[in-house]
Amino acid sequence: MTLTEPAGARTGTDTPPPKRPAAPARRRGSVPQGTKKLRRTGWLMVAPSILHIGLWTALPVLATFVLSLTDYNVFDAPKFIGLENYVEVFNDPTFRKATWNTVVYTFWTVPVSMAIAVVIAVMLNQKIRFQNWYRAAFFLPQVTATVAIAMVWLWIFNPQQGLLNGALSVVGIPGRSWLADPDWALWAVILVGVWQGIGMKMLIYIAALQNIDESLYEAASIDGASSVRKFFSITLPMLKPATFFVFVISVIGAFQVFDQVYVLTDGGPANSTTMMTYEVYRSAFQNFRMGMASAQSVFLFAFLLVMTLASRRLTRGDDE
Repeated sequence: MTLTEPAGARTGTDTPPPKRPAAPARRRGSVPQGTKKLRRTGWLMVAPSILHIGLWTALPVLATFVLSLTDYNVFDAPKFIGLENYVEVFNDPTFRKATWNTVVYTFWTVPVSMAIAVVIAVMLNQKIRFQNWYRAAFFLPQVTATVAIAMVWLWIFNPQQGLLNGALSVVGIPGRSWLADPDWALWAVILVGVWQGIGMKMLIYIAALQNIDESLYEAASIDGASSVRKFFSITLPMLKPATFFVFVISVIGAFQVFDQVYVLTDGGPANSTTMMTYEVYRSAFQNFRMGMASAQSVFLFAFLLVMTLASRRLTRGDDE
């Protein structure tokens, strides 16, 4: 019985395996068909949002820049006047006063409300009774209409029957005409802004606190760290990304304050509480100077952009 030799053994050469057909070469930069389909599907899904942003945000912004270069009073066709509106804005003492009031309002409402919100968030992040009720109570001013809130504060600041003067009289402090006194009107508006802005900041801080690893606090407890030490060494550093986010949106919101000023003081007395947005409103809907209002809006936009970029640069790396 002889063994069958494999093919090619007699010749001393191996038979090469069958070759697979070569795949067609793909051109550089070409996209697979499946990827193209996914991209088309993605663009189709975001198309409504893009259309909405373009129609209700991009076009009005573009129109604002264009109208800021014109003399437009709604009733007549816009007349191109170049940079005259911007020159008038820079030389307008009332708008400079409004800019200063807005900066002062932002300087006090943003950090004070943020500090109070952090403390409240830490307290309400503990396991306490009626926790959800407390959170809802602090958040309620955020979702309440600003006009309704301002009406309540009008009664609180009332010089005759107001709650604030009544409380001060109990301890022997004379009351004031809070909203009619140029020296105190802005501080009254700031108080309302601080009170109303706590809720949203508290909610964001609570969400950030729940993402902090509990093992950090356990390790600190083993080392004998006190609650105050844990707060400054663990809680605040871990809240830096949330703090930057809260700071940016708070600054933007503070520069857009309008409702409470309109209801509480109407910009007075003696323009002591007028804000940049309120001056835009006056120019557009009281004086019908749409070109001037657009220039003021561009100035406000540029101011906010610079402040946001400066804040981002100062906190670079903190949200890593």
